[in-house]
Amino acid sequence: MSLTDESRGAGVPPLVVPQPARLRATLGAAEEILGGLARRPAPRDVTIGEAPAADAGHPDVIAHRALRRAVFVEEQGLFGGSRSDLDDTDTDPRAVVLLARDGDGTPLGGVRLGPAGPGEPDLGWWTGSRLAVSVGGRRRAGVRIGAALIRAAVARAEAAGVLRFEADVQAVNGPLFTRLGWETVRAVTVPGAPDVPHLRMRRPMDRIQRLVEATKSPLGELVAGLAPPGFVGDDGAPVPGSDVVAACDAILPAMVERDPEWAGWCGVLVNVNDLAAMGARPVGLLDAVGARDASLAARVLHGLRAAADAYGVPVLGGHTTVDVPASLAVTALGSTPTPVPAGGGRVGHQVGITADLDGAWRPGYTGRQFDTTSRRRAGDLRTMVNAIGPDAAHRPAAAKDVSMAGLVGTLGMLAEASGTGAVLDVAAVPRPAGVGVADWFTCFPGFALLTTDEPGAPLPDAGPATGAACGELTDTAGVTLRWPDGETTTAVAGPVTGLGPATAPGRMPS
Repeated sequence: MSLTDESRGAGVPPLVVPQPARLRATLGAAEEILGGLARRPAPRDVTIGEAPAADAGHPDVIAHRALRRAVFVEEQGLFGGSRSDLDDTDTDPRAVVLLARDGDGTPLGGVRLGPAGPGEPDLGWWTGSRLAVSVGGRRRAGVRIGAALIRAAVARAEAAGVLRFEADVQAVNGPLFTRLGWETVRAVTVPGAPDVPHLRMRRPMDRIQRLVEATKSPLGELVAGLAPPGFVGDDGAPVPGSDVVAACDAILPAMVERDPEWAGWCGVLVNVNDLAAMGARPVGLLDAVGARDASLAARVLHGLRAAADAYGVPVLGGHTTVDVPASLAVTALGSTPTPVPAGGGRVGHQVGITADLDGAWRPGYTGRQFDTTSRRRAGDLRTMVNAIGPDAAHRPAAAKDVSMAGLVGTLGMLAEASGTGAVLDVAAVPRPAGVGVADWFTCFPGFALLTTDEPGAPLPDAGPATGAACGELTDTAGVTLRWPDGETTTAVAGPVTGLGPATAPGRMPS
């Protein structure tokens, strides 16, 4: 990674590894030592530990700094007259060191990783740096210390919710990183080593893409052709010949079993949010409840009634069955003469998000469900769900509430319905204090509304919710993330659902 080298130092004999001629022709000396073929099965006594990079007294940090000095300063003669490769990342309390040790405790190699901007807010952009492997580690038969540390760094970054992970790599070591799934961004000059060619390399992080594929990618084949023209990709459906908009959502059976009152509350929440995104005023609910016994059914219905009262939406009827597997589906009815479609966006439209940030992770759902609604006053809840309702002062061209696909995946669905792509400015997205970017971009929030409109158009007035312009619709399918340095990374490659764009946006079928 930055100032990376496990390559052979002066006086160190080459590692001779029997290889097929074709493979031998494709591997350079540095490549062989960094991650070449093992001479015999890898021993199982190499461990990789973690320590805070800023803890200068920790044995692993001491060992890593000694390795760095031996490789970069003494062996390679880098850093000029400073004789030190320490920098600001070494004092960042969020940075970590991963150190590989032999079975007897001998340090073999280490790497450092942490936020790209020491002292700046963590936006989920991290860098790896100071990968160094001892001479003994390079010559160790049967194990690829450098490759193991690179893989461990990627795993640690994924666990930290990193969405952009990069390293400045000595060019001679680029092939190894490429083999491990990294992509070359461009050539760079690294402070302390201006005469050593480096490459900026990036490891694609696919957390958002995986969520989208797990939750929404089957929809194209399953429900194609069911939505009315102009409202493909919406979570509600206008009833032809009327001002009625209907929405229906089911709650996961496991959630009904595990947390029945919350499941009942969410049955109302998700449906009124769907109506809110279409600019419809909620007017009534219907429920269908299945439960193993009357006690569980009563708890589900208790949560449902509490939410219905809070939102001021009457329960009109429904169906309840006991002695069956747990289930809950709720249908909501709303009213508006002019529904707001998800497919009303156009290339160049400003993307806005209006979200309630005052909440906390629901117990048992950390990183997945951010609860703001159960603690809100009824008046605030009703203001939010009517933010673009029939009486709103301004209504956007397109809107969609953030759902199971998360903020970025939902933006991808809105863009797909609009026949566009989207770019999202990471630093501009309103986010609750203490919540990481990756979790916020992939969780189910209590209330979050994505809208698009002409640049400069007002954002929805949603009472206590916070709004901000944070991107725009583009002519390239999918969703990219734009970072403070102007770089972009792919979050969603191509369409989300496969349903394609809506037709005649905003017009009711005849």
